[in-house]
Amino acid sequence: MSGYPPVSTLAAGLGGKCPRCGQGPLFKSFLGLNERCSTCALDFKAADSGDGPAVFVMFLVGPIAVAVAFIARFVWFASIPVAFAFAGGATVLLTLALLRPFKATLVALQFKHKAEEGRLQE
Repeated sequence: MSGYPPVSTLAAGLGGKCPRCGQGPLFKSFLGLNERCSTCALDFKAADSGDGPAVFVMFLVGPIAVAVAFIARFVWFASIPVAFAFAGGATVLLTLALLRPFKATLVALQFKHKAEEGRLQE
């Protein structure tokens, strides 16, 4: 890590940038990681956020979608299918908006804390 100024985990996560240099892109596709940073050559192969981003997003989006459905049904007096359509649309939009920054932030946290795969001592 020497030679690189400290990069904010939140800034790297929200920007989808390399957690070491803060410059190179982390993603090659919507959720697919690059093999390495194009700026500092940090290897991203070991970075595995697993299901963590999806779990955090579900915990946030679920209550919001239920609230949208209740507001649509009982405040705007929309029919049940319309309320479900509003809640479904909110779910899809929020999930797509949050999944990528959450994944990038978890990868940056793994780098910051030098997380590795667990090993049994023999």
